Amino acid sequence: MNFAGASILSVDQFERADIEKIFAVADKMEPYAKRQLVTRVLEGAILGNMFFEPSTRTRVSFGCAFNLLGGEVRETTGFKSSAIAKGESLYDTARVLSGYSDVICMRHPESGSVGEFAAASRVPVVNGGDGANEHPSQALLDLYTIQKEVGRSLDGLRIAMIGDLKFGRTVHSLIRLLKLYRNIHVVLVSPAELSMPESYIEEMRLAGHSVEVSNELTDGIGSVDIVYSTRIQEERFESQEEADLYRGRFRLNQQIYTKYCQPNTVIMHPLPRDSRSGANELDNDLNQNPNLAIFRQADNGVLVRMALFALILDVADQVDKSAREVNWYHRRT
Repeated sequence: MNFAGASILSVDQFERADIEKIFAVADKMEPYAKRQLVTRVLEGAILGNMFFEPSTRTRVSFGCAFNLLGGEVRETTGFKSSAIAKGESLYDTARVLSGYSDVICMRHPESGSVGEFAAASRVPVVNGGDGANEHPSQALLDLYTIQKEVGRSLDGLRIAMIGDLKFGRTVHSLIRLLKLYRNIHVVLVSPAELSMPESYIEEMRLAGHSVEVSNELTDGIGSVDIVYSTRIQEERFESQEEADLYRGRFRLNQQIYTKYCQPNTVIMHPLPRDSRSGANELDNDLNQNPNLAIFRQADNGVLVRMALFALILDVADQVDKSAREVNWYHRRT
């Protein structure tokens, strides 16, 4: 695809070569993300960060990524602090705010809403999550993390996706990206009521991949490279009581990991993990497990989002030209 000036709304936009290009640029962003070097390549550019749904990592990492490239960030969080609360349409909001920004990142609770917004925007829009639909930048950073953790081609990857696969937009986008590779084996572990939508399963099988469906955690994690756990998406349920029926059904702790997983199985989670006693899908006793990649995963989000901004605003080949060493104390591990 031609990244310059493009909106990033769905993983369906990408071919395998596009992903490789994003990852190559992300690799070059590491010294800037680690504050070893400073670049001002986006000096004067403005990111409009519009998050109408709660977010910590995605909102802050998009802003951080833009700042690290030298740009500035303007934020809108929640409906109550925007004119949408006064009845303004997405069309009008897009037309106005795209006049104040060079690129916009948007999260919205309704599926398809970011695409609707992008159609009216005068600048590129990046989908930061639209309801239970998609989360393309999360899928990219997940795939980037998997590649770094396994240290080889993703062809032949074996991955278990666990938890709320019905409403989990991260797994929806990730499974569609994996479709671009060869000989992928996916194990989908969830309650029947929260299973992966059949359309995603059918897409994988039509692409020649193997998909196994299970409702037993220990059956699904025994022979995979990656265990990708998700939380119950309680905000998608009609009531808290309904969400509570499923919370805590698939808990992974160190004892289960040692007994059932291969020694080098990588543990991933899009975060936030629900650490309340009734949920705890990834137990705190995994924190010292060297294969727990969730925080490396979050760090990688900055690299990938920096790469997306550099490609969208067409400065990927200019980043190093304005580089200099930092002049403050920093410690990054």
